[in-house]
Amino acid sequence: MSMLGAIAVPHPPLIMPEVGHGEERRIQKTIDAYREAAARIVRLAPDLIVLTSPHTVLYADYFHISPGTGATGDFGQFRAPGLRIRVGYDERFVQRLSALAEAAGLPAGTLGERNPALDHATMIPVRYLQEAGYTGKIVRIGLSGLSFAKHYELGQLIARTAAELGLKIAFVASGDLSHKLKEDGPYGFAADGPVFDQRMQECFASGDFRKLLMTPADLAENAAECGLRSFWIMAGALDRLAVDAELLSYEGPFGVGYGVASFLVTGRDEARNFGEQAVAEERRHLAAIKEQEDIYVRLARLSLETYVQSHGYAKLPDGLPGELTQTKAGAFVSLKKDGRLRGCIGTILPTQDSLAKEILRNAISAGTQDPRFSPVTADELPSLVYDVDVLTTPERIADKTQLDVKRYGVIVESGGRRGLLLPDLAGVDSVDEQIDIARRKGNIGRNEKITLYRFEVVRHV
Repeated sequence: MSMLGAIAVPHPPLIMPEVGHGEERRIQKTIDAYREAAARIVRLAPDLIVLTSPHTVLYADYFHISPGTGATGDFGQFRAPGLRIRVGYDERFVQRLSALAEAAGLPAGTLGERNPALDHATMIPVRYLQEAGYTGKIVRIGLSGLSFAKHYELGQLIARTAAELGLKIAFVASGDLSHKLKEDGPYGFAADGPVFDQRMQECFASGDFRKLLMTPADLAENAAECGLRSFWIMAGALDRLAVDAELLSYEGPFGVGYGVASFLVTGRDEARNFGEQAVAEERRHLAAIKEQEDIYVRLARLSLETYVQSHGYAKLPDGLPGELTQTKAGAFVSLKKDGRLRGCIGTILPTQDSLAKEILRNAISAGTQDPRFSPVTADELPSLVYDVDVLTTPERIADKTQLDVKRYGVIVESGGRRGLLLPDLAGVDSVDEQIDIARRKGNIGRNEKITLYRFEVVRHV
């Protein structure tokens, strides 16, 4: 069997004594578990270790595989420049993996390297592996902004590459858990932080990769994690393999969650086809959402799908209610894919002679003209989830005390520039944060004098 096993490990720089200067003793359980995990991998005697890192080259729509014969890095940014790590890369494996990815239509390869130096999320596990006696080569791979299915597919291709080359490999998924566990931590506290970390502990302890893949995107985002996509690739590399799963340790005294787990392969298990299971569940979920869409959202979907598929404009369906055909209002259309924003465009005041036409127009704009995203493709259409927000007429207010992030959206105006933020958005918990985001959207400095407006929305899903 080509896949021998895998470990999931964190990468806090202070775990290195040269960086921590004694502080590392506060995470001694993590250190002890790290040593055990590394020793387990070395005892498997792998020909090669594949390592995924959140802190190497990262692209939204591409997996970067480090090219060349090897690389070096140091901990200079953590005030320990004398601590240097060197690894050799397996060029043959990289070339074959890249070729398989290209043949499968998966965007992965060696293009676009910006900095060849090793990152700390790679160097820390490598240091433990080398101390445990590993002297072989590694393959370093970055993450992407693509879906869980694409990450899982990359893992499957890693296992396939090993099989084709006749290599026995181990997998190291480098990744911290939530960065928002404590108010006095470096990133503050979010209620979803401990919830996310508890979920990861359960997944690690049981080897439940289906639950891992189906982690809600808003939960992961609110928790400010950095390892989930690394774990997704690991799950793909272990597709259809029975594993002896063990959570070796978990702690988070500094406000960041550190989990160490091992997954030693014990044989085949066709029932552990978690990628297929998760994709099927996602399709059922999207179908249920689509079935429950109201007329506002169905109108937005009709508009964008017609435009993307035929490059034409949808006509208003017969029988629309008067609230759509006989009223005018500003409206925003928001698109999400894999739980993440995929586009959002709208109008504060009406620009069309009916709300229905406002929605038709803004749905196309959200899918094709949001400058933060590339235009939506036909392949993406089945994965999109739509929201339509219909705005009341904005009213000028005296100051921020008249705002409520749950009830009111805000418009910030200064010198002809304007920034808008809708109400009741995930992760926006205070009026000050709401205003700051609207300022940034309008390119309005924090010290500039502003005029505030508020509005309400009726959200259609």
